[in-house]
Amino acid sequence: MLLMIESSFWQRCAAFLVLAAAVVVVQAEDPYRFFNWNVTYGDIYPLGVRQQGILINGQFPGPELYSVTNDNLIINVYNNLDEPFLLSWNGVQQRRNSYEDGVYGTTCPIPPGKNFTYILQVKDQIGSFFYFPSLAFHKAAGGFGGIKILSRPRIPVPFPDPAGDFTVLIGDWYKTDHRQLKARLDGGHKLPFPDGILINGHGPNGAIFTVEQGKTYRFRISNVGLQNTLNFRIQGHSMKLVEVEGTHTVQTIYESLDVHVGQSYSVLVTMDQTAKDFYIVASTRFTDKILTTTASLHYSNSNKAVSGPIPGGPTDQIDWSLNQARSIRTNLTASGPRPNPQGSYHYGLINITRTIKLVSSAAQVNGKQRYAVNSVSFVPADTPLKLADYFKIDGVFRVGSISDSPAGKKMYLDTSVMGADFRAFVEIVFENHESIVQSWHINGYAFWVVGMDGGLWTPDSRKQYNLRDAVSRSTTQVYPRSWTAIYIALDNVGMWNVRTEFWARQYLGQQFYLRVYSPVESVRDEYPIPKNALLCGRAAGKSTRPL
Repeated sequence: MLLMIESSFWQRCAAFLVLAAAVVVVQAEDPYRFFNWNVTYGDIYPLGVRQQGILINGQFPGPELYSVTNDNLIINVYNNLDEPFLLSWNGVQQRRNSYEDGVYGTTCPIPPGKNFTYILQVKDQIGSFFYFPSLAFHKAAGGFGGIKILSRPRIPVPFPDPAGDFTVLIGDWYKTDHRQLKARLDGGHKLPFPDGILINGHGPNGAIFTVEQGKTYRFRISNVGLQNTLNFRIQGHSMKLVEVEGTHTVQTIYESLDVHVGQSYSVLVTMDQTAKDFYIVASTRFTDKILTTTASLHYSNSNKAVSGPIPGGPTDQIDWSLNQARSIRTNLTASGPRPNPQGSYHYGLINITRTIKLVSSAAQVNGKQRYAVNSVSFVPADTPLKLADYFKIDGVFRVGSISDSPAGKKMYLDTSVMGADFRAFVEIVFENHESIVQSWHINGYAFWVVGMDGGLWTPDSRKQYNLRDAVSRSTTQVYPRSWTAIYIALDNVGMWNVRTEFWARQYLGQQFYLRVYSPVESVRDEYPIPKNALLCGRAAGKSTRPL
């Protein structure tokens, strides 16, 4: 009996020690946040007419994704649509983990009636971003929402805590159903001009932001639209820019901000006016027809509704926008996601190992409208490129199917993939020969926007580069008949989408994939394929890893 009691005692002790060790391990890990999202169709009326929108948990726009630097986000997405669905995370870098990027080049779509659990980590990131549906033309139906990544408590932030923190999602919008828009593009036609602009899913004066007089609030503004640059302003109030896509900026005061499609900005606004309601305005830039919409800034002690003329903004002035863009610079002394100052990485002193020049174009191919980069108009393969790469499936894509510079060829179709070496430091020049504003995004990365100007880029253009405090971001504009140059440190192994944010152009081929490769094939450089990865195309039937 004594032996049995002693044995039971020591078993309980051992179990306690195992449990204690497990608790220590869990406490040592970065925190986990869990989300269950149900994706459905539902009726929405953003511009006064009934439309079939894409809802997440019954919401349009979708729920906000709140996190803190290094958090692990477990997002279980149930696809209750009647077609495949994917979500992507604009600006979230997916360090060492392009499998979770949520674009068709990396991730199999979630079949109708099925679910998939994204496992993300917002590693070494802070700032304002958004998520969106990446397949078909779903982005024209909703399914998007804001992402906030807050600094860890011990990391200093270069401004006092605001009294409130608002997500403001602005974007152009069509009354036409997304399927009809897609069918028009599939038929080789351009889309008409959008019907209106939304602020947080509402048309004119539908959204209300309630504030208290005398307090300062943070507004995180993202252009989640389909093609147009929008100018954002708040009647009677100045905006202090503090953050751009994860970079704390020099705190410059602006009366209005040009937010190009796909971009995100954070501003601080102090409620220093008499108690009444004010217009919040978003209007199109560089368009023949100016679309304008409003929301209300409501002082809590106001008894006077918003009224009077809507404050005007800039319309077609390129130089105004260019000068504003050049004025947005990194705050070198502020901390980013880590305690060391953002200026401690001297990007301007690093030798460039490669220059890539990307020129966008529009043309007809086989009688249909297409768009291209360096003459190649992207067509999706039958298998996500990242999975084909992992399983070494031949014939899906060819590295080098898009050149480092314009080839001077007639536009053609291909599954364009550009190879790049892990840890290379690269200069990329985006050149725009057209009369529209372009907006370019690179998944998996932030880059330094070192220069932009009119005309054609030449090596002499480097003389005007900002090699000290250029802003670091993931989406940059290229003005009409102009160029924009960026520096990028290729420190994130994976298959990464490089695309225009002009969504019809993206859908019709103005994108490619950058394969950043390390021959070591170590978990130090890239995580293994997720155990729960969906497998489709020629990867169907293969196995990932043991569960």
